[in-house]
Amino acid sequence: MSFSGMLSRLHGQPDSYDKKSKYRFGRTLGAGTYGIVREADGPTGKVAIKVILKKNVKGNEQMVYDELQLLQNLKHSHIVRFVDWFESRDKYYIVTELATGGELFDRICEQGKFTERDASQTIKQVLSAVDYLHANNVVHRDLKPENLLYLTKEPESDLVLADFGIAKMLDSKDEVLTTMAGSFGYAAPEVMLKKGHGKPVDMWSMGVITYTLLCGYSPFRSENLPDLIEECTSARVVFHERYWKDVSDDAKDFIIGLLQPNPDDRWTSGDALKHKWLSGETATEHNLLPEIKAYMAKARLRRGIELVKLANRIEALKMQEDDPENSDMHTNTATPLQKITVPAEGQSDGASSSGPSERTKQTIQKVKGAIFREVVMAKVREMRQQEEVRKEVEGANKQGSP
Repeated sequence: MSFSGMLSRLHGQPDSYDKKSKYRFGRTLGAGTYGIVREADGPTGKVAIKVILKKNVKGNEQMVYDELQLLQNLKHSHIVRFVDWFESRDKYYIVTELATGGELFDRICEQGKFTERDASQTIKQVLSAVDYLHANNVVHRDLKPENLLYLTKEPESDLVLADFGIAKMLDSKDEVLTTMAGSFGYAAPEVMLKKGHGKPVDMWSMGVITYTLLCGYSPFRSENLPDLIEECTSARVVFHERYWKDVSDDAKDFIIGLLQPNPDDRWTSGDALKHKWLSGETATEHNLLPEIKAYMAKARLRRGIELVKLANRIEALKMQEDDPENSDMHTNTATPLQKITVPAEGQSDGASSSGPSERTKQTIQKVKGAIFREVVMAKVREMRQQEEVRKEVEGANKQGSP
């Protein structure tokens, strides 16, 4: 046993804890239901470390072990790579490669042009990862644009699928999952109806992502669960003429094959990969950038609202106080506008409900100040973007007029 291992034992730490000394923790990248994700420098370079508070998963430790088993077994160019894991008395640490190239839609907005053909090749990359998962009896269950990241900032960087926190490995190809899982707006009808679900839920999510990528808005826009269920089960996918007139029929056919309310009628990943739209040959050169920028302006506004929820959860997560290893769990309030994952309303994370400390109150005030500024700026950006889109549409109409 190493000297650091002996010290860990003396301090009552698990054997793997001495691995922690290999990593120098940096900024906080996001906060979720059970802990946070932090950037770190390690032996192989920069990595992302998911830090999970054990008290927050008490009684549900199996979900952590399931995620670990999944990540260790997955090896695909479009899936985030597992690096290592270790634990302390109070936390689990899951180390993966750090994707530094940004989220899918953010990256697109930085480009001068993004065509339907580009979209088809982007979806093909993600679908190849989903096909690999399904071939290995894994269901991701939380496919959405925020979980699609570019590995590097290089133009030819791979797109990778991340966040396997609620992914499940099926014991058999016919196994049915019954727990509610997924993100509002991307979850399949059978998930919302609690009918039992499996691999087809990922294909529904791929349909929503593809639709949104091609027009800048979701195919289902209800803001409450009963209305969303009604909308998703009606089997009506509308392609509004104003936004879809320059998009190929093959793209629409691809989407309809995925957005089938009945999971038995929905295409499998193998079916979808055979579709001619993914070859790029029938996709148009129509520039999707104006619509995607308008979508992102609204998304930033939503993110500002999510940050309000995060501020109210800072004390519940207990990341600064009440923890002997608080150096790992310090929330970087200097960058509160990073990607945040917020649990559903009423979802408990098992943390203490004692009153907030003075330091936490100050932290919340700082975050709320940043939130207010972000919400205002997001609204300004949204208005500007709408004006830009209006001008582009008017310009296109003038060019097309006799």
